[in-house]
Amino acid sequence: MGNEKPFVVVVDDDESVCRAIKRLLRSVRFATESFASGEELLNTLASMPSYRPACVILDIQMPGLNGLEVQRRLAGSGLPVVFITAHDDVDVKEQALLAGAVGYLPKPFDDELFIRTVRTVLESTTP
Repeated sequence: MGNEKPFVVVVDDDESVCRAIKRLLRSVRFATESFASGEELLNTLASMPSYRPACVILDIQMPGLNGLEVQRRLAGSGLPVVFITAHDDVDVKEQALLAGAVGYLPKPFDDELFIRTVRTVLESTTP
């Protein structure tokens, strides 16, 4: 992954979840930023073409646009999406993975599994 810190964004309407995931990612030397909604992320991506995270960690259930809708709007961007969700619904999981998600983890998730999942995604997308 080179000398640059991988840049990962977290999108979750629960501020405490964002803080915890950011702390976890920073503990393994990842750069990270969080968004409280999918709309915030999409607006940032639209207004700043150079804004390019290596991976998006996305909650399924959020007010406004849910995670699946955000994923649909990211389609074609090349941004890998890993879903995190407190509601492990098999149909939703299948829908997310069929739409191109590269990971799907139910909350609460094991920290080591989460980091391993993100690292695998980053390694598979790094040229």
